[in-house]
Amino acid sequence: MGYIGPAPTSGFISNAKERYTGITTAYVDLNHSISSLADVIVWVNYVKQDATNLTLTSSTRITLGATLVSADIVEVAYLGKAVSTQAPATGSVTSDMLSGSIANSKLANSSITLNGSAVSLGGSATVGGENTPSFQAYNSSETSCSHNTYTKIAYTNAEWNLGSNYDTSTSRFTPTTAGKYYVYHIGGFNVGTDSEPMRVCIYKNGSLQIENQYKNFYYNIYYIACTVDMNGSSDYVEAYALQQTGGAIDFDNGKSYRSRFGAYRLIT
Repeated sequence: MGYIGPAPTSGFISNAKERYTGITTAYVDLNHSISSLADVIVWVNYVKQDATNLTLTSSTRITLGATLVSADIVEVAYLGKAVSTQAPATGSVTSDMLSGSIANSKLANSSITLNGSAVSLGGSATVGGENTPSFQAYNSSETSCSHNTYTKIAYTNAEWNLGSNYDTSTSRFTPTTAGKYYVYHIGGFNVGTDSEPMRVCIYKNGSLQIENQYKNFYYNIYYIACTVDMNGSSDYVEAYALQQTGGAIDFDNGKSYRSRFGAYRLIT
């Protein structure tokens, strides 16, 4: 039959039809609810049944005029009911065809990774991450260092302490997030004359991690830095120094513009 206008779309639907065999009852149970017998056509052994010989016992049960035997074939066709949605062809669904939100359970993979950070779908994340925990500290008085002795340098004032992992009472940084940390120590000895080598150091868990040695020329600022792997629970770092002048001298950490101790987590 001809039509006016665009051709009707029918490629994604088909009419519902059911087939029953091996039944020995006087009824069939439908897979879809109906409101009256006018909603279906029933065949028994390929013979169309008159609705007057059928009874709609419930919305999903049709009682026949006689008891079936296992060899009988019953077919039921629904009138005007489109079911069995067919899968569209690969690549045929575009963004404009999607409406509303898509539940995570409907997605094959419930997370994606951006720049090494896991992002849960339906949630939120900061792409790139943050360099925390981190801190930077200074001191208000100098630390006396004995000759040829590794001495822990006090830094009792925190300029910032993101994550609250730096203890100003012990001058110790114990991060609670596992990862690799960039740790640095800046300062110098208050000698006033040329002297023997001086060393600025970083300790991890009470042991020397790295040091840098300088020949002191009247007054120099020394710098040491390294990457330290921290377990996020018990590992800690501290700032140390050593001098070899022959007597006790001060590490000039009493001037905030000359010395610093700090660290921050690297984004990996």
